[in-house]
Amino acid sequence: MGVHDVGRRLLAGLAGLVVLLLAAGCAGNGSPTPTSTPGPAAIATTTPTTTPALTPKPAPTATPALTPTPQAAVTGPLGDGRQIQTATLLTDGGVLVAGGFTSGDGPLASATRYDPRTGVFSQTGSMLNARGSHTATLLPDGRVLIAGGEDRVDHAVASAEIYNPKTGTFSATGSMATPRAWHTATELADGRVLVAGGEDARTDLASAEIYTPKSGKFSPTGSMTVGRVYHAAALLSDGRVLVEGGGSDYSGGQFLASAELYNPKTGTWTATGSMADQRNLMTATLLRDGRVLVAGGFGAQAPLASAEIYDPKTGTFSPVGPGG
Repeated sequence: MGVHDVGRRLLAGLAGLVVLLLAAGCAGNGSPTPTSTPGPAAIATTTPTTTPALTPKPAPTATPALTPTPQAAVTGPLGDGRQIQTATLLTDGGVLVAGGFTSGDGPLASATRYDPRTGVFSQTGSMLNARGSHTATLLPDGRVLIAGGEDRVDHAVASAEIYNPKTGTFSATGSMATPRAWHTATELADGRVLVAGGEDARTDLASAEIYTPKSGKFSPTGSMTVGRVYHAAALLSDGRVLVEGGGSDYSGGQFLASAELYNPKTGTWTATGSMADQRNLMTATLLRDGRVLVAGGFGAQAPLASAEIYDPKTGTFSPVGPGG
């Protein structure tokens, strides 16, 4: 063997020794030992690492609903919500608003007074009896006669009372002979009050009564030619009283176009000309020339837009044309 062969072998042996030493040193120093890439079988059987589920955030706490603050009963200038009340112009210029029904059909005894100088309503004394669909008539001495009405729906009363604006109080007076509601009350030229018609126990009334302030009593007078409810009345310039229309379901749904006149001197009624339209719940207003304007109301099937004029000289009604 030549010298070159011996040297190559020595170098090869030294190289192998160095490799072994390096491998041993790496293992001793904690360096990771290379791993072989797994084959297809190993990949197929390896369980994938599961990503930890995120912990859900707590749901926001709902804000508790606010408990409504108790509210006082809704009131207005009239003190109580009311309908089918009366409003009477007093001698001092004030207005007395009395009675009526609430939204639940309960009658009211309360009353309030309006002062046009201040524009303010103020409470005044209450009636002795709660009532609605009654009448209120200013008497010559400044007091107000409250008569009849209903103390509950479809229950007419005969009682009456007097309001004294000087004391702001109500006091009892004589009662009518017949309970009645939805009647008319007309002050006559001599200061007495004619109360006519109305309904009681679902019956249209033809009867009439006269209230005398001096005695505080009602007395019967002649009856109308037909029972009327929801009718209208007006005092004529000659002292007679015109009553027209009326009628209701109580009379079989018959609404009236007829009219009649009351003569306080004789206490009797006589027929006069009829209106062109059947109507109830209308208005009747004495004009300065002595004629009477009858307007609106409910007809046989619907509210009316028409109006008529009654002329006491001829005893007839004539229609008011479009535009007056």
